[in-house]
Amino acid sequence: MAFRRSAASSSSRGVWLAWVVQALLVLAVLAGAVWVVHHALEVLRARGVRSGFDFLTEPAGFSISEGWLDFDASQPFWRAFLAGLINTVRAAVPAAIFSVVLGTLIGIGRLAPHVLLRGICTAYVELLRNVPLLVQLLMLAFAMANLLPDPTEPVHLLPGVWLSKGGLSVPWPVTAEGGWWPTHFEWPERGDFGVNGGAALSPEYVTIVAGLTFYSAAFVAEIVRAGILSVSQGQVLAAQALGLSPVQQLRIVVLPQALRVIVPSLTNQILSLTKNSSLAVAVGYPELVSVANTTIGSNGRAFECIAIIMAVYLVLSLLISFGMNRYNARVALRGWR
Repeated sequence: MAFRRSAASSSSRGVWLAWVVQALLVLAVLAGAVWVVHHALEVLRARGVRSGFDFLTEPAGFSISEGWLDFDASQPFWRAFLAGLINTVRAAVPAAIFSVVLGTLIGIGRLAPHVLLRGICTAYVELLRNVPLLVQLLMLAFAMANLLPDPTEPVHLLPGVWLSKGGLSVPWPVTAEGGWWPTHFEWPERGDFGVNGGAALSPEYVTIVAGLTFYSAAFVAEIVRAGILSVSQGQVLAAQALGLSPVQQLRIVVLPQALRVIVPSLTNQILSLTKNSSLAVAVGYPELVSVANTTIGSNGRAFECIAIIMAVYLVLSLLISFGMNRYNARVALRGWR
């Protein structure tokens, strides 16, 4: 018993020591970053260049075309950056969800016994992942602006879903006046001059979400395919012996074990997708980098704006890594439940 208590005590001290070392390392990195920023600002001031982050409280003098956060030109720069950050998250989150779903289906399709389905999925992966994302975004922007019908003649894709040069209209939950929870959905309807009602998603927003989804899904498909192939064939044979259907084999036996291989690589892909959302500036979507570019053009604070961009993307990446690592620890031993 004494030996066990001593071992437990030593283990506890080791854990605390590890946490202390990590905390000191984080503090050292933060102190180094603060020193670098301070030194850079001092150098700029010595050269007669106006510098510092005091501009964040000044009126921005420009507006943002869309977003969930109301913003006008009289509001300060910090609110403009916040609106850009929200727009970044607004594009990255649905793109990540759609790319995981689409990539999973394509990855499974690449292993299907049907030759045509397998060939289509393989062609998708090889085409999309070997063409630069920026080129794909520009091509999608061209298609949205030139190949789609006018807003007065939208394409009816699904019930309540309309697509045209004016963007995408979809059903949207509506909250009653004074209420907190949505009470019903507002469905878009075609009118004489376009589509009325629902949520109108701009062409720029549709372009960046679709581009990130299609591009990332090609990489997710390969991650899923590799994860499925990592499962022992004996597990599949055992599932077949139990009389499980192919869908049940995949859902109950294969995917829960494949997740242990899929999740770490998927974390990297979601991080890459989030950082690639900065390319939205090329198609005119007002996300964080676009707001920073406009700010630099209005006050010339290039170093400060770039530092803000770096800090925001660093925080976003660390949050995503933390969440995905927690999920990975959950499925590493128990599988998918």
